[in-house]
Amino acid sequence: MDKAQRPSAAKQMHASRKLDWRRKMSDNVAYALLVYTGLQIFWTMTTLKTGHGSALPYLALVVLIAAIIPACRLFEKRWAALSDSEAANPEFASRFRRDQIVLWLCALGLPLVLTGVFRAITALF
Repeated sequence: MDKAQRPSAAKQMHASRKLDWRRKMSDNVAYALLVYTGLQIFWTMTTLKTGHGSALPYLALVVLIAAIIPACRLFEKRWAALSDSEAANPEFASRFRRDQIVLWLCALGLPLVLTGVFRAITALF
């Protein structure tokens, strides 16, 4: 077999990996939690730098990070319940994609929305 006929290392590695929706969702949840927490900390720190002196942003940070973990766990748990044959079934691609989109919309959008809500609350007081 000459060099042109040999599959690339990336293609061989991709082909050797078995499709596993459970692992893919677990990875997405882990990364989404990291992104969510990072954004939440960034926006909370930005709010604190405005000098309002309120403890509300700290409380919000703790509550929101503690609340998102069980929510993300629900996504992961739903996919972890798949059998080995279901986990490798390509027919689950559209359901996976839907859950993935919802997960990432929450991870990216909630910190912005929630920080806005808490800024509005602190502005009222």
